Amino acid sequence: MNKAVFVVAEEIKKHAKPLTVAIDGRCAAGKTTLAEQLRELLGCNVIHADSFFPRPEQRNAERLNEFGGNFDRERLLAEVMLPLKRGKPFSYRPFSCKTQSLVGEIHVEPNEVTVIEGSYSCHPALWEYYGLRVFLTVDPTEQLKRIERRNGADSLAVFRERWIPLEEKYFAVLNIAERCDLVLDTRE
Repeated sequence: MNKAVFVVAEEIKKHAKPLTVAIDGRCAAGKTTLAEQLRELLGCNVIHADSFFPRPEQRNAERLNEFGGNFDRERLLAEVMLPLKRGKPFSYRPFSCKTQSLVGEIHVEPNEVTVIEGSYSCHPALWEYYGLRVFLTVDPTEQLKRIERRNGADSLAVFRERWIPLEEKYFAVLNIAERCDLVLDTRE
């Protein structure tokens, strides 16, 4: 386990339960890894923001020009955040980039801690639903190395030209890192 998991776990211990935690941050900064390590350490629920990628009918110029518009925050709010707030079991269907559709249902039981991890998870429309917000950052050179290792050389250009600029605009315009409770550099 990396150092960040222990820092976040200690912070989680300080908060009242039930607690919903957002882990936002740069591509390849370690959001998914951190969330999975928290699940292993604390037994918390983990929900991946990538499951809420916009469906084809949502992807239009107007939506994609919004800061954080590359995320179906409305569906995450309705299917996850509101049920979490009520403390009730719920289900959602993740979006599959391969089939461009919603696939198999995932059932979630209430838990003391639920982590929502992924880019755009700290979107202002969801901000009030979190008790703890974490931002992960990584040096741009290390970021590109990790993306190439994870996604392959062919995908690196798409991240460099499309996904990273979209995320960076979202972070800058909406002051995401500055507003988070914890900002962790994952270079170590």
